[in-house]
Amino acid sequence: MKTSKNYNLLIGVAALVAIVLTISVVGYIVSRPQPVVIQGEAEATEYRISGKVPGRIEEFRGTEGQKVKKGDTLVIIDSPEIRAKMAEAKAAKTAAEAQKNKAMNGARREQITGAYEMWQKALVGEDVMRKSYERMVKLHDEKVVSDQKFDEVEAQYHAAVATAKAAKSQYDMAVKGARQEDKDAAVALVERASAAVDLVNSYRDEIRLTSPSDGIIADIYPKVGELVGQGSPIMTIQDLDDMWFTFNVREDRLEGLRSGDHILLTVPALGNREVQATVYYLSARESYATWKATREIGEFDTRTFEVRARPDYSVEGLRPGMSVILKRK
Repeated sequence: MKTSKNYNLLIGVAALVAIVLTISVVGYIVSRPQPVVIQGEAEATEYRISGKVPGRIEEFRGTEGQKVKKGDTLVIIDSPEIRAKMAEAKAAKTAAEAQKNKAMNGARREQITGAYEMWQKALVGEDVMRKSYERMVKLHDEKVVSDQKFDEVEAQYHAAVATAKAAKSQYDMAVKGARQEDKDAAVALVERASAAVDLVNSYRDEIRLTSPSDGIIADIYPKVGELVGQGSPIMTIQDLDDMWFTFNVREDRLEGLRSGDHILLTVPALGNREVQATVYYLSARESYATWKATREIGEFDTRTFEVRARPDYSVEGLRPGMSVILKRK
């Protein structure tokens, strides 16, 4: 009977020890500090493609997800306004060049000949009036003609001389061509018209939009035939050769996340592939991102910092928007 009691006592003690050990193990597991999981996101440099001129989308030479090279033509815009402005600018340039040629080349041969003949005619008239005036002087001195008649002939003679001088001036102008000021003005008009043509040409180049970088087409906003305004975004290009990871981390967890530190990440979308990266950017976020402490003893307000890390090598399949996980002890 006594042996049976001892046996039951041993079983009870063993059960008690097992229960205590179980509670201890469970308590250790529960109370053991869990690793801090910091989730971030992959990002890449993006370029917005937009045009300087309004118009309708005539053609897309690429689709979303397609890889492109720098300089590839991706969008063609139909702009009737540019065609009209080009026709107007070319017409203005043609007119300005005609004015310049006229100023530089001077009068035509027929005009010079006509001016010469008018000068010669005026010289003949001057000679006739000079002889009449000389005879009238003698007659006036001899008191044969009145003073009034003499004054009339004298006035006619002076008028003939002035007419001859004017004809000579017209002839000289026809021979020499336009004045230097007129020539300079004509040259300036041509330069102004040429600048207008160059300006329209620069806008005409904007109807064919090209990729500013190697990458992929991430988004296309309008559809073919839709009207787009000046500066309206048409397409987004992502440069997959310039990617990084961004995290928002409380300042009490920044240990090991200083600029230049190396970190190991996992990418769930790539089968939890591990990626090594280097921290290159650390900056406090705005005040709204501050974590507010409660009234518990020992707690304090902590700022949130933006941390960026760049992968140390190219990661095949990594795309912007994919989550990345950083585990900290």
